[in-house]
Amino acid sequence: MALKGAVKLGCVPQLGISDLSFRPSGFVCYRVRDKDGVCRWEWTPRAIRSTNDDKTPSSAVELQRVVDQSRANGSGRLVKESSSLPRPLSITDVTYSPNDGKKVRISYKGVPGAYSEDAALKAYPQCETVPCDEFEDAFKAVELWLTEKAVLPIENSLGGSIHRNYDLLLRHRLHIVGEVQLAVNLCLLALPGVGTEQLKRVLSHPQALAQSDIILSKLGVARESVDDAAGAAQFVASNRLRDAGVIASARAAQIYGLNLLAERIQDDSDNITRYLVLARDPIMPRADKPFKTSIVFTLEEGPGVLFKALAVFALRDISLTKIESRPQRKRPLRVVDDSNTGSANCRYFDYLFYIDFEASMAEPRAQNALGHLQEFAPFLRVLGCYPMDTTL
Repeated sequence: MALKGAVKLGCVPQLGISDLSFRPSGFVCYRVRDKDGVCRWEWTPRAIRSTNDDKTPSSAVELQRVVDQSRANGSGRLVKESSSLPRPLSITDVTYSPNDGKKVRISYKGVPGAYSEDAALKAYPQCETVPCDEFEDAFKAVELWLTEKAVLPIENSLGGSIHRNYDLLLRHRLHIVGEVQLAVNLCLLALPGVGTEQLKRVLSHPQALAQSDIILSKLGVARESVDDAAGAAQFVASNRLRDAGVIASARAAQIYGLNLLAERIQDDSDNITRYLVLARDPIMPRADKPFKTSIVFTLEEGPGVLFKALAVFALRDISLTKIESRPQRKRPLRVVDDSNTGSANCRYFDYLFYIDFEASMAEPRAQNALGHLQEFAPFLRVLGCYPMDTTL
C-alpha cells in the first residue's frame, strides 16, 4: 500500500497485524508542507484515554474475546514455578491490576534472574518486573495495560539479531522509547557443596552454551539447551540436581540459592546485548541529547533501489547504526518479469528493511531524510525515536 501524504508514528497501515481494538495514543508525527512549500514534521498530542474506556476492556465479554483470541494464537506455555517467586505471566492470565503509581511495571520474557530482568533494572532501578512466558506475552502485557513497559533483547554482539523480536515489532503497536546496552556476565552455578569436578552436565540457553565453549570443553560435560538460562537455575535448585550446573547470571545464583563457581566464563569478554524498551505511547523527540530513530520500510524491485534508500541518509550526514532485512511473512516472494535477461516470472524474496540511525525526529535533517525516503518506499513506519544508551 503506498503511503502518500502524512506518515504517522506507529499508526500507518501495518503488515500482518491482528487488530485487538487498541487505539493508539500519545503523540503522532505528521509530515506537512507550509505556505512556502517547505516540508517539515510536526508532533501533535492525541486525546488522553479515559479510564473506563481504555484502561480495561469495556465489558467482561470483550475481555473474554481478547483472551480467547490470544489462546487461539498458541500462547500459554508455563515455566516451572517456585512458591517463593512470581509466576511468569502467560497471555491466559489476563486480569487487570491497576498500578499504584509508585513503580513502573515492566514485562520481560523469562523468570526472575533473567538477563532481560537485569536490563530492566538497569534502565529503571526502582521498577517492578513482571516475568512472562514468551516474547509476545511481554508485548501483550503492555497492550492490555498489565504493565507500562516491556524490555526485550534485539541483538547480541556475538549471537547477532533476535529475529523473532523484529517480527513482533511490526506485528504489535508498541513504540520504542529507549534502549539498554548490557554487558553480559556468564556465570557457572551449581548447588551449594557441588564442585566443578562433580558436574556431568550443564544447562543453559543455546547462546550461553555456545559462548562458553572453551570452559565447557575443559570440563568435559554434556550440554543441555533450555529456553531460559534463569529458568535452568530455577530447575536445578528446585530439583536439587547435584550432577548439573547452570550458566546464568550472578543474580540468578542469589535468587535460587546456588553457588557461583566461576564468573565471566564466556569465550569473548566483550559480550554485549542490546535491549529495547517498549511502551504504548511514543516519547517527544528532542535535539539537546543523542537520540536514535528506528524505522521499517519496503522497497519496490529495481536496480539500485536499496542504494537510493540508504543515500537519503548519507546525503544528510546521518550515521546508520543498524540495518536488518527480513522477508515479509505474508508475502515472502515477489514475481518479476525480468526483461533484461529474457526470463519471465522470476521469483525474488520480498523484504522488509529495519534501520536504526543516529538522529532525532526533532532535527530537520531526519525529517527531510524520511520525507525523501517516502517518495519511493511503498511502506514506511517509524518504530520509535528514543535516547541512545551510551553507558555499559
